[in-house]
Amino acid sequence: MSFFRFEHNPGQKELRVFLSTPQFTAATVPEFKTAFENAWKPEITRVILDLSTVEFIDSSGVGALLGVQKRLSVQGEPVTLKGARPAVINVLELLRLQRVFKLE
Repeated sequence: MSFFRFEHNPGQKELRVFLSTPQFTAATVPEFKTAFENAWKPEITRVILDLSTVEFIDSSGVGALLGVQKRLSVQGEPVTLKGARPAVINVLELLRLQRVFKLE
């Protein structure tokens, strides 16, 4: 079972990523990275990650988010993190990553 769903319509510049796992950790990040690479298209300039189901994120999960931002930063805007729960926001703020990502 995949914990990730990607939506990208050909010709559009936006990729939407839906995580359906309560933990974005070292256990789920390898699958995420592979799925993200498969979903990536050169025309993408905006990525929106829906984190509303994620209750816990570890350093591997943060690293995966930074990897998405790094891929996008060459040609796009900041990665948008939607629906992040307070525990996830606390981790991002502790690492001062609210300056890197757009939180909605």
